[in-house]
Amino acid sequence: MASKNQGSAPRALVVEDIKVDCVILLRMLHKLNCEATVAHNGKEAIDLFLEGKTFDIVFFDKDMPVMTGSEAVTKIRAMGGTEVKIVGVSADFGGMEAFIGAGANVFVPKPMKLETLDSMLQEVLGKKNISG
Repeated sequence: MASKNQGSAPRALVVEDIKVDCVILLRMLHKLNCEATVAHNGKEAIDLFLEGKTFDIVFFDKDMPVMTGSEAVTKIRAMGGTEVKIVGVSADFGGMEAFIGAGANVFVPKPMKLETLDSMLQEVLGKKNISG
């Protein structure tokens, strides 16, 4: 059994409408001992925040039905979700401007690498351990 590191496992929200991309990201998150929740579009993600759910990091796909990733990021930031680290993920390089403009912390092109994901989680955990 894996030993528990200080504090709890990071909580991630994966907002992705393409099943294959979602499964790949979830597998990587589980490999890195991360608790993951899935939303299939930006509106589902907003609803989770409205229900009072909290996450340490959120991965948003850009183009989704109902509400795009960048629209959802804008709303989450407007709702006061300033502590959560938001990562925009897209195969479309125009996605970077949309996400950063909306208030995302980072933009990562698809496909995401395990090392990239690991270093982002370490950063989030590091902050979590310092502040709480």
